[in-house]
Amino acid sequence: MPPKAAKTPSDPPAAAPAARITDLEIKDAQIIFGAVWQRLEADVGLEHLRFPKEIILLGGAPGAGKGTHTRFISKARGLTHGPIVISALLDSPEARSFKDAGIMVGDREVIDLLFHRLLRPEYRDGVILDGFPRTKVQVECLKLLVDKMHALRRQFYRTPLGIHFRQPTIHIMVLFVDEATSVARQLRRGQEVRAHNKEVRRTGIGELLEERATDFDKALAQRRYRVFKEQTWDALQELKEIFHYHFINAQGTIQEVEKNILKELDYQSTLELDPRTVDRLRGIPVASEIVVHARQDLVKRLDSYELEHEELFGSVAAFIERKIMPIVLRHAISGTALVNTEDALLDDPRALAMLIDIFSERGYHAAVDIHRIEVPEHVDLKTGAVKCRQKKVYRIQIRFTGSEIRRG
Repeated sequence: MPPKAAKTPSDPPAAAPAARITDLEIKDAQIIFGAVWQRLEADVGLEHLRFPKEIILLGGAPGAGKGTHTRFISKARGLTHGPIVISALLDSPEARSFKDAGIMVGDREVIDLLFHRLLRPEYRDGVILDGFPRTKVQVECLKLLVDKMHALRRQFYRTPLGIHFRQPTIHIMVLFVDEATSVARQLRRGQEVRAHNKEVRRTGIGELLEERATDFDKALAQRRYRVFKEQTWDALQELKEIFHYHFINAQGTIQEVEKNILKELDYQSTLELDPRTVDRLRGIPVASEIVVHARQDLVKRLDSYELEHEELFGSVAAFIERKIMPIVLRHAISGTALVNTEDALLDDPRALAMLIDIFSERGYHAAVDIHRIEVPEHVDLKTGAVKCRQKKVYRIQIRFTGSEIRRG
């Protein structure tokens, strides 16, 4: 028998095989979800159950740098609001109201608090969930939520509210370091926190940081790592085959880890657009990189075109595919194509907006200039006046990364 390959720092934790969720746990999840969903409908109404377009489930080994890299992940995905941290959510006024009523904060209360928080308008485009799910019941409730999000999308698809119920995108992101690195980082953090707090007490300047017992005791740090392997890792693996999964090697420097994150989160629009929109644009080739700026707004506009202006959107996509792309393909080396057209389709300002957005989604940069030309048509023999008609020429410039082929 050949020897086993040595483990590298990027290998996943060697946890015991995950126990399958039991029928009892599934039943508990269904009961909890049903009760929470019923309360949500009663509180806000079905038409206002507008959950985030994108949900990133962030898990990480102790010392993997979740706090450090959450800000970078938010920036990479264009998310402008901070994460929902489950541990902080359980200290919120809403959670305290449960505790004051003598109710222990279990799976049902966590699901209730989280689902209500997800409905806030600031999370409409996307949100990072730090520390969820942590139990098999929470995993099942998340699956049920995504099913409901799809059902709401189908229900409102052809209505004026359709744009508020967009195609949901769920990512699982795990920042991983091995046990030795995790323990070393936890203990180093403890030393840094202790030194910081000592200086704050000496000078009276600054705020004291939390001193966690696990950051000062090697055995406790090791135990915390084992809990990650046996609970958080296990829960996230339940969702690996269902949603987009990103395993991030967080062993290196901050810059190295950020590079790994960007590589994993390289934007793929076809994963996020409505399937009907993808079918509409399938004949238009995708450039090597898509423009990430204002990503959520771009996706929202394209889906709204398909929902609200289906016929015009189809005409613009067909126009690009048949009349513009053959010219663009002939300029693959230079990376710049100029197209002049008098097609009346572009007389509609919405068609021009669609054309620019479609090219942006496919990874190109398009600019349109309208050139008006006076064309003589008739001369009045009595007055000598020349009557002209106005000819509109749309000058479209398409730019993209040209071929790397050697020139000359």
